[in-house]
Amino acid sequence: MVTLRENIGLDDAATGTQTGTVGEPSVAVSRTGLFVTGNWFATRSSDAGASWTFVDPFSAFAQDRGMFCCDQLALWVPKIRTWVWLLQYSRSGESNIVRIAVSRDAEAWRSWEVTPTSVDATWTKAWFDYPDLAVSDGHLWVSSNQYSTDDRWLRAGVLRYPLDAIERFAAGRIDAVPRENWSTREHGSLRFVVGAGDTMWWASNDAASRSLAVFAWPDAAGTVETWDVPVAAWDDTDYTSLGPGNSQWLSRCDDRVTGGWRTAGRAGQPARLGWLWTAGRGADRPHPYIRAVTLAEADLRVVAQPDLWSPNGAWAYPAAAPNARGRVGMTAFWGSSTEFPTHTVGVLDTSGIGWTTARTAASTHPPQDGKWGDYLTVHPHPRRPTSWVASGYTLQGGQDRRNIEPRVVCFRA
Repeated sequence: MVTLRENIGLDDAATGTQTGTVGEPSVAVSRTGLFVTGNWFATRSSDAGASWTFVDPFSAFAQDRGMFCCDQLALWVPKIRTWVWLLQYSRSGESNIVRIAVSRDAEAWRSWEVTPTSVDATWTKAWFDYPDLAVSDGHLWVSSNQYSTDDRWLRAGVLRYPLDAIERFAAGRIDAVPRENWSTREHGSLRFVVGAGDTMWWASNDAASRSLAVFAWPDAAGTVETWDVPVAAWDDTDYTSLGPGNSQWLSRCDDRVTGGWRTAGRAGQPARLGWLWTAGRGADRPHPYIRAVTLAEADLRVVAQPDLWSPNGAWAYPAAAPNARGRVGMTAFWGSSTEFPTHTVGVLDTSGIGWTTARTAASTHPPQDGKWGDYLTVHPHPRRPTSWVASGYTLQGGQDRRNIEPRVVCFRA
């Protein structure tokens, strides 16, 4: 059984009406604080969601390297008691920047900028898109795709920053944070796991070869290991699923990996890795659905493939995380011929082969242009070992982007 403990809809004062139907909300949570981002707003709460203060990404930092737009991610790092805020900026000339900001109180921020050429001088005429953000025992991790100025995919890369240096930077004791980087021209749209220990794991998928490309970079190592793991086939082309009145909401959906987790193993149980993505409909799946793969960390053997699907509607845009007890929680969207896009949370059953879900809110309208997505976030609750905190959103009262209502949901199992 999934129980909703808090189910908070953010009002216009919290978001500054700077919301978008391609919402991409992210939530970070400390013991009493929350920091939420989305297209194109940020907001913070110091009283566990009872009240909110709007934060404008367009004015929070200088715009001299290009205007902010649009991807953002937020993270609370309890080991160093520091908030992390990632902002992606529009292209200016032949490139763009990603800003990484850190704070002890989510009010006063110090930041640094990353460009493709600041990582590698040969990466000219390139720009960042589709970031991910995660933490291991010793590092902060950032990934992103890179595209050419004519929008051809070039590569994907990973940056890592020592947590102890970030702590000193946030406190104003140093002016720069050292960085290591890795990149690939073979695999894109990389997705980290939530719950990494002393090794960060990430993955990319490939429908043509029916495989997951899995990567590991230990905190103590200087090299990345790579494996190709065969998994069951899925379709990556047909994302048709009509809502009420034949409305569309998955017109921009694809099969990029959007969720990943690691469970460390308790009471003698082995560690597990898992990733999620949205698959297109096929002969035996009449609607798009959530493709799921669980691997044994020790040998990357496929343990289970607990897809979430329905003959009556579509599942899309999943993210996942383990709670402090090692249960895997999920946030995703659902839609059917009778229901507009609906935010939903869920938990992987103890058997590891099925999901139990609960709906948090349903939209009253479809998106005007049929576009929804692209990602959500979920994290273990920092005080409640059986709970998670997830981001979501719905449309309320109309189809305009300002009718988007972001949500912060605490749930347990």
